[in-house]
This record gives sequence, C-alpha cells and structure tokens, in this order.
Amino acid sequence: MAIYHLSVKTISRSAGRSVTAAAAYRAAEKIVDQRTGEIHDYTHKKGVLSVDLTLPSGAPEWASDREKLWNAAEQSETRKNSTVGREFEIALPDELNASQRRELSLALAREIVERHGCVADVAIHEPGKGGDNRNYHAHILCSTRRLGPFGFHAKTRELDEVKQGEVVRWRERFAIIQNQHLREAGHSERVDHRTLEAQGINRVPTVHLGPAATNYERRTGKPSHRRQELEQEISERLRSARNEGQLERQSAQLERSIIDTSGDLAAAQKERASIQQQATDGRAVVRAQFEQYKQEKVKQERQQAAAEKARLVAEVQHQADVKRQADVEQKRQELEQANKPKKDLDRGGPTR
Repeated sequence: MAIYHLSVKTISRSAGRSVTAAAAYRAAEKIVDQRTGEIHDYTHKKGVLSVDLTLPSGAPEWASDREKLWNAAEQSETRKNSTVGREFEIALPDELNASQRRELSLALAREIVERHGCVADVAIHEPGKGGDNRNYHAHILCSTRRLGPFGFHAKTRELDEVKQGEVVRWRERFAIIQNQHLREAGHSERVDHRTLEAQGINRVPTVHLGPAATNYERRTGKPSHRRQELEQEISERLRSARNEGQLERQSAQLERSIIDTSGDLAAAQKERASIQQQATDGRAVVRAQFEQYKQEKVKQERQQAAAEKARLVAEVQHQADVKRQADVEQKRQELEQANKPKKDLDRGGPTR
C-alpha cells in the first residue's frame, strides 16, 4: 500500500551543520569544504540508488559540479547562524519500480526549482537493513538562495514563512504528482496529504523513529527509548480517545434531558439589555449633574472673588480717606501753632 510522507527540514550552522556535509552524505561522495577545510568523505556509504542535480535555467556551468555547487552555497552565507540548506524528504511508493521512483522524485524536484529558482540535489536511498523493506525514499537537498548566471543571489524566504503556506502547498502538490505516477503505472493505490482526522479516519497516525533510534535497535535488538516513549504516547492517546467517547455519550444523554430554555434565555437577555440601558441613562444623568455642579461652583467662586475684590478696594479707599483727613488735621494744627505767638504780641501794652 502506497504511503504518503513529505517533510521539509533546514540545515543550519547554528546546529553545527553544513550543506557540504549534507550533500556528501546524501550522494555518498567526497566533498572538501573550502570554507572550513573539512573533508566530508562518504564514498563508503551504501544504499544510494541514484543522484541527480536539477538546476534552474541559465545556471552557470560550474554548478553541474556537486562539490563546487555546494561550496558556493556555503560561501554565499556569511552569518555564523545562517541556514545554508533546505531538504525535502519524501517517501516513494514501493509499487513503482526504480526508474519510475526516480522519475517521480525528479518531477517534484523540477517543479521546486522552477518555482523558487533554487538548485535541487536528488538522492534516492533504498530501505535500511532490518527496517521496512518498502521504505524507499528520496532526499531533495535545495539551496536557500536562487541561482542565476552569476551565482547565488536572493534568498528563497517564501519557504521560511509559515503564513505564506508554501510548505502546505508542496505537500498537496506532491500527493497530486505521486497519484499521477501511480495511475500512469497502472496502479489503483492513491495517497492523501491530509491528516487522518481531516480524512475522517479514526486511527492513530504512524510515527517515525528517526535514524538514531533505528540504528540503536538494529545494533542491540532492543526497543529504543524513543520507541518506548512513542508507544506510551500512543497508549495515552487511545486512553484519551476512549475517555472522549464516554464523555460524548454522557453529553448526548445530558442533552436529551435538558429542558428547552430558549424563552427564559430571551427574557434574561431582554432584562439584561434593559439594565444596561438604565445604567447608561443613569451615567448620563450623573454626568449632566456633575457638569451643572461644576458650572455653579465656578460661578460661585467668581462671585466670591468679585466680592473680595470690592471689599479690598473699599478698604484701600477708606484707609486713603483716613490718611487724608489725618493729614488735613495735622496741617490745621500746624497753622494754629504758627499763628499763636502773633496773637499774644497783639494783646501786649504800648511800646515805649
């Protein structure tokens, strides 16, 4: 039975990885990293069935050399945490033969290159020893920059943005391409990129152990810690599903026993609306009263200020009048004193 799998992973320097090492491993070749001087030699690796470079139109001649190509991709990135590569990992149907699986992989790679202008290095691997002998798969290693006649340039950032939906689009597109190849090969099997839940299938999804756990089980013949964790997770999911089923049944029984309260609900909503309107009206009245109080308070303060000003003016005027009267009285007394000796002289006897 054909199965569906497509995942997109990044190769980043922040994780201690390089795209030269990734390309060498997937193609089972030897690549010298010109940036670091490291030698990545995987020529002893087994299980690589085919390798193909897919380039955009107008790519320079040197891009056909895998070592030069991926060294150029490494050198086009300058940051120490740069993402230097992106990989599409796909499962290939066992129903197809080797050439048909290769053509399926290249069909997807060509569309990726045409849409994003990057390069794609396609390596098809056979199933691992001791694993599922139907697990043919391909690694499509892509550059994170577009390749033009003068080398790598703009980033393919559309594949980094989840909101743009590019990865989701490629998941759906690969299902379409795979089904086309199955149909052309005369097979009735079909794949679906959607989740089991979206397909309406009540089954726990299969899981991927990963290379480390798989290698451990092959060496020791014992279940890996990863498998034990997954089995426990599956058990918990099944238990949760059973509990959810019981809750659904209880909910159905409860719904059958509930009395229709739509009338009460409408009345409650109407009463709530009335209360809210009353509160709104009350706030309006309070605001109006407060504004009136502020106006009266300002008027009262102005009247008090005017009265105080008038009192001060009157007091100053009164003090001025008192001072003026005192000055007049003082001058009168001074005149009297000045005139007094003259009067005494006039009342004296005759002169001799």
